[in-house]
Amino acid sequence: MCGIMGYIGERKAVPIILDGLRRLEYRGYDSAGLAVLENGGNLVVRRASGKLRNLEEAIRNNPVEGTFGIGHTRWATHGRPTEENAHPHRDGKGDIVVVHNGIVENYLSLKHNLESDGHRFVSETDTEVIAHLIESHYDGHNLEQAVAQACREIQGVFALAIMAKSSPHKIVAARSGPPVVIGLGEREYFVASDVPALLSHTRDMFFLADGDMAVITPEGVHLTDFHGRPIKRQVSHILWDPIMAEKGGYKHFMLKEIFEQPRGVRDTILGRVGQESGRIFMDEMDIRPEEFRNFQQVRIIACGTSWHAALAGKFMIEKLARIPVEVDYGSEFRYRDPIVDERTLTVVISQSGETADTLAAQREAKQKGSKTLAICNVLGSMITREAAGNLLTHAGPEIGVASTKAFTSQLTALFVLAMYLGQMREKLTPEMSHSLTQELLCIPGKLEHVLSIDPITEDLVKHLFRATDFLFLGRGIHFPIALEGALKLKEISYIHAEGYPAGEMKHGPNALIDENLPVVVIATRDPAAPDSRVLFEKTLSNIQEVKARGGYVLALACEAEQEIDKLADHVLWIPPTSDLLLPVLEIVPLQLLAYHIAVRRGCDVDQPRNLAKSVTVE
Repeated sequence: MCGIMGYIGERKAVPIILDGLRRLEYRGYDSAGLAVLENGGNLVVRRASGKLRNLEEAIRNNPVEGTFGIGHTRWATHGRPTEENAHPHRDGKGDIVVVHNGIVENYLSLKHNLESDGHRFVSETDTEVIAHLIESHYDGHNLEQAVAQACREIQGVFALAIMAKSSPHKIVAARSGPPVVIGLGEREYFVASDVPALLSHTRDMFFLADGDMAVITPEGVHLTDFHGRPIKRQVSHILWDPIMAEKGGYKHFMLKEIFEQPRGVRDTILGRVGQESGRIFMDEMDIRPEEFRNFQQVRIIACGTSWHAALAGKFMIEKLARIPVEVDYGSEFRYRDPIVDERTLTVVISQSGETADTLAAQREAKQKGSKTLAICNVLGSMITREAAGNLLTHAGPEIGVASTKAFTSQLTALFVLAMYLGQMREKLTPEMSHSLTQELLCIPGKLEHVLSIDPITEDLVKHLFRATDFLFLGRGIHFPIALEGALKLKEISYIHAEGYPAGEMKHGPNALIDENLPVVVIATRDPAAPDSRVLFEKTLSNIQEVKARGGYVLALACEAEQEIDKLADHVLWIPPTSDLLLPVLEIVPLQLLAYHIAVRRGCDVDQPRNLAKSVTVE
């Protein structure tokens, strides 16, 4: 969490830094600040609590100019979101400024030692300790050497950008955990926490790895480790269109990203599916076909929304590849000594590719001998670099904190992986592969059809937005979508919502039902599947249970199932498709429902309270 933006070049730095922070505000919005070395040699800091607009106002009232500087938008961990705790932080002499993403776990002992040496602190943050620690090692000339020494003493995770008045025209960046991306322009260079901050300036960039330090000057970028040994990193050309990181006429990024899902799914499929043969092609793999055939189990590791995609992926892989699958939270996996070995395929899912818990779990699995495969939206991110194989989702930049298009792209990637495993393990006949492929290729068009219900959903929430609780129900592969629908509502509207297996209604949730509790029931099915009628009728019985207790039912159903219209209070219709692909369609009405409820309640949809986009610290 937190966003870092830095610039060094020939242009005015302040507009570039503010623009970058604006594009990173989804990472944190408790406070913001920047530091710029003015042309006269003064190192000037401007900070403000609250959202970025408060910093922009402070700069309008008290302008600052220069051609290089660093900025920060904060998600508070140590210290309240106040101006004195906002970044950048300075050392005691006022020569060094630091912006920081992460947590310094040993900051109290470092602070005690520094105070014993005469250092005085003015904030509650762990970041100020970093500035003083660098000062304690700085000789006034070799800033990077002082930064490297400080990095070796810090315990925890951190992404840093540092400047010093006495070392003009130099930015030092360092990474141990949270992401740092370096952008390469024409006679100008950038440092940021994430790709969207740089897209309007350059598409040539690379991520630092853990233990990397970059010294950025007008002459270029020099890379070393924390011991001064030179290193090299591969430059990537990012294909995302800068326009994709703009709102494009939509009121919120979240709504725009909901409507971008047909393209995200289409781009994720592109080049991986043989339309005539039904064969799946998996490039970017250091996993041989015979290894895919010989795996004995699959572990899927993820957090948050990606964990819900993983749960749906379990159904897909077990059904199509007939191999046992377990799903783990990244934050729990490595703390229970999981049973993983070289016969295990470990799939890690992360939109950013920098999720701290998922990355740590990936390393645990690799240490135990497992091959890891990453499903990720960011080429060159840490998780993709450490994986033996990558399945990129191609959803484009996702700015809204509540994930939408990344989720449907992850579901699509998991379906592609399930088909590939099924083919490698000879569990899918050519006829089955062809049929599934045709259904998959129809999903983008069906998503566009689903999005046409947006006005219906917007009108429907007039009756629902005052509710204080929601219950979401689903069976089988639709249960993870009930969980994700509940999460979307919680994240952006602050309404308590719970996802539950519909078959468990009698084991507790029935006690909650009254006329004040909206119950959202996912009652979809694949009419072509011979066994789908049985579960569908059980779901109809769940709806009758709710209605018998005076509850309100909003059902999600396929267009052919008209009988459900007689039972539910309202029905949102989606096109039928294969049972394993229905989740891609089902989640869209639930995203729209959450969005319109949040808007009507006056919530900040793109930047919900207490949340940040990328969780890059534990």
